[in-house]
Amino acid sequence: MTLLADSLDFGFMCEPQTMMAMHTIHSREQAGIRFKQNMLHRETIVEFRIDVNGQAELFRFSIPFAHLDIVFRVDTGNDNEIELVVSLPTPPRFFRKLDEKDTHEVKARYWSQNDAWYRQTDITHYPADLKTSPVALKKSRPIIDIDQPVPAFPRPDSTLEDLLRDERLPLLAFPVRYQLEVCISQGYLNEHNLSHDFVDRLTKMEPTKAQDLLEYVANQGKRIFTPMELFSFKIIKGSASRPPIPQYCAYIRSANVTPTTIYFNTPTVEISNRVIRYYSEHADRFLRVRFTDEKVEGKIYSTDKDTLDEVFTRVKRTLRNGITIGDRHYQFLAFGNSQFRENGAYFFAPVHHLQPQDIRSWMGNFNEIPYVAQYAARLGQCFSTTRAIIGTKTTVKEVEDAERNGYVFTDGVGKISPFLAQLISHELGIVRTSAEAPSIFQFRMGGCKGILAVAPDSNRQEITIRRSQYKFAARHEGLEIIRWSQFTAANLNRQIIVVLSTLGVPDDVFIEKQKAQLANLELAMTNEKMALTMLQKDIDPNQMTLAVAGMILDGFQKVQEPFLLSLLRLWRAWSIKYLKEKARITLRDGAFLLGCIDETATLRGHFKDTLPATDFKDEISKLPEVFVQLSKGPKDEASVILGPMLLARNPSLHPGDIRVVRGVDVPALRHLKDVVVVPQTGDRPIVNMCSGGDLDGDDYLVIWDKELLPAEWNHPPMDFTPAQKLRLGRPITTDDLTSFFVTYMKNDNLSRIAVAHLAFADFMDEGVKSDKCLKLAELHSTAVDYLKSGVPARMTRDLRPAKWPHFMEQANRPRESIYHSRKVLGKLYDQVERVDFVPIFDAPFDNRILGAYSIEDTMLDEAAVLKRQYDAAIRRIMAQHDIKSEFEVWSTFVMSHSKASNDYKFHEEIGRISMALKDRFRALCYEKAGGKHFKVLGPFVAAMYMVTKDEICEAVANAKTRGIEAANMRATSMPMMSFPWLFQGVLGKIANGTLV
Repeated sequence: MTLLADSLDFGFMCEPQTMMAMHTIHSREQAGIRFKQNMLHRETIVEFRIDVNGQAELFRFSIPFAHLDIVFRVDTGNDNEIELVVSLPTPPRFFRKLDEKDTHEVKARYWSQNDAWYRQTDITHYPADLKTSPVALKKSRPIIDIDQPVPAFPRPDSTLEDLLRDERLPLLAFPVRYQLEVCISQGYLNEHNLSHDFVDRLTKMEPTKAQDLLEYVANQGKRIFTPMELFSFKIIKGSASRPPIPQYCAYIRSANVTPTTIYFNTPTVEISNRVIRYYSEHADRFLRVRFTDEKVEGKIYSTDKDTLDEVFTRVKRTLRNGITIGDRHYQFLAFGNSQFRENGAYFFAPVHHLQPQDIRSWMGNFNEIPYVAQYAARLGQCFSTTRAIIGTKTTVKEVEDAERNGYVFTDGVGKISPFLAQLISHELGIVRTSAEAPSIFQFRMGGCKGILAVAPDSNRQEITIRRSQYKFAARHEGLEIIRWSQFTAANLNRQIIVVLSTLGVPDDVFIEKQKAQLANLELAMTNEKMALTMLQKDIDPNQMTLAVAGMILDGFQKVQEPFLLSLLRLWRAWSIKYLKEKARITLRDGAFLLGCIDETATLRGHFKDTLPATDFKDEISKLPEVFVQLSKGPKDEASVILGPMLLARNPSLHPGDIRVVRGVDVPALRHLKDVVVVPQTGDRPIVNMCSGGDLDGDDYLVIWDKELLPAEWNHPPMDFTPAQKLRLGRPITTDDLTSFFVTYMKNDNLSRIAVAHLAFADFMDEGVKSDKCLKLAELHSTAVDYLKSGVPARMTRDLRPAKWPHFMEQANRPRESIYHSRKVLGKLYDQVERVDFVPIFDAPFDNRILGAYSIEDTMLDEAAVLKRQYDAAIRRIMAQHDIKSEFEVWSTFVMSHSKASNDYKFHEEIGRISMALKDRFRALCYEKAGGKHFKVLGPFVAAMYMVTKDEICEAVANAKTRGIEAANMRATSMPMMSFPWLFQGVLGKIANGTLV
């Protein structure tokens, strides 16, 4: 359907129901303004022409139906005329149409009209100016300012820059200026609503109070149409007041650069890295930048066409020209390896004695590295999120690797003494049920990386490093820990299931397991025994299920405590969501563990020549061997898992990626728990067969569930030899690094390959053994290695599916391309119905805590002040990551988030963020309470609980007076409840009468 319009206005909402038009486009003869409805993609498309340098150009922008929340009809007094005002939450996507004959590629096998529409980042008469201009919130001389939620033409009178340049007004302190840019970029303030009086009042405030005030505005997440009202707000202390934070954390400023604009974020407390720790006096001059599509679109995905060239050019301009905020100019520094995959990088605003190049020089000597990809990866090593070990001295011993047949069996594995492991465990505050330290630490130390496994033969403070762990020469030699080994439940996923299905595991096995999990989740909502069984066995990577289980053991489910009941509801909804979307079936007979090498060299390895051709099950003794000892086995005590089991690594796409191995008991390895120990004997490393894995920090899926042993064992593995690295042949420059960053973004086909593989695996009769799936598995391996090799994976047209199974939810595909899958993933998808998460606010708080102490008003007031700061910090995290409730931040069971990261990576990220938040506010509470001893901490924690109860009960009562029933109370409109649960163990002691 197409509608014609007489005119199109661009502007901004200056009041809740008033738009100020800044630029008007009138309809032209034979080239009118067209409004088209695309029902397939569920969006409105608006086409119009404007003059650019004397030539009429055809443009269009698209608005998803989901963004048409606020539409006003204007009364013009003419019944034959309709005038609509559409207020959008984010800028729409703009496109310019090129001459169609110029958009046909010589080697392309197909063409569509969409290939003539090129994405736009700016509409300007002066495109040459963009080449050297830094990126800033304020654009220079646009025809249409397309970075506004309602695109606006710059007003001729005062803007923020004009106000700040006024000689009568002092310059804003940078932290205040930055936070003002946060509010403007996020749409909470509009610069055209600001006045001289507003800036004058702001500059006269104490900078920390001004920053706190603006942080409060950002935390509320609502548009302020009359900025002078801010000065009547009650100031809530925020990060500007700089309360103490854990020594391993730092306040980090961040920005999201989109095709049309840039969003600045309120500083948040995050676990730091080596570089920011060393330059801690300049920590506020670092800016973490992520390049994304428009706010709700998520990641910028690669394309084989040139239609996104303007977007990638904007990314390159940002990296080359930097970002300007006030009087600071942030320049590209480097990117961490995980950052790189998520299209992120660090920028630094130089001072006269410290430039980005100085920091890179301090990081290490990379001059001998001739490969851009490897050079970038080594720089990224310094930006790993780590915790520095500062209270322990170490000595380093170097040993050689075990190498054979071109493979490095010990790749990434070092050793650490039990004594040193205990010291590190104590310094990091690692809480374990036993007195033993973790068996493995993933680490960084100078230019070395990988894992350190506990070795009884190591001396007291000795670390053993292998040659494969040494990557570059670094000035910094301190030991840093990324994470450590712990038990995590084994979960199936769609890729693992389709491989096992192809190898002969019956569909009913998966269906019955999912059916049982759904029934148990339902029962767990009311049955303590079932809830405890599931939570203590189905342990997530952040170990939060154990925290919830501890709350049940303290009786909080029995008394129907509202926070615990809400967490249980969230855990159930989260589990069901991932059953529906990922087929995430949790296995009782399995684990997800860090891998390490058998230092005793007694485990049998893989020997191709000794594998029998048939009846392999009858010769189990010839299987490769592994050692798996759980600290808490099936009988709640340490146990070694014996017999045939599956070994795999995510993602597994090739039929040979899942290996059948044999668990054995080796007394000399019993000091290693909650890890999988693999052999260093044989003709090829077992882990290399598992999707090309190694031992520098990879996790492995270990399954000893006999029902999941397939009919076919140990299909010939794929060859994971990496592609030849691209050698530059000259010294590597910063421009080389930034060009590689952009080239990676443009050619990163990893997700497209994985999606195509899943579609073909379902569609083809041979499943993952089909030729297309085997080719895609090879391409996937190339794409994974892109960061190391610099060689992209190119998808040919024949590897792009024409048919899509219904469970992949390809809503934007033509209806005729969707079919109802009758294979195992289709059956599993149809078995699950999603469940919404609805918190419980009207359940009574626990009287065991409310009546435990007689608490003075001064203590309640102090707890209330801290709660306001905590709530503000939670809201900052929610806003930055588009999370809907505090329950998700506290538990890390996030139902939805910004699409900038995949779900698995984000679960790790939110785990670190949540831990840092909790550690920070626990420290503040210890200070207010007068110490960590239960005698002084108990009453303060009870005060925290009472303050929270009062706020919730008042809000519930107010909601009910407005006719809102409990089932309709949403977390976004209610006070926060998680504050006292920073001390769940203390609350448990109080509730159970342990007041000493």
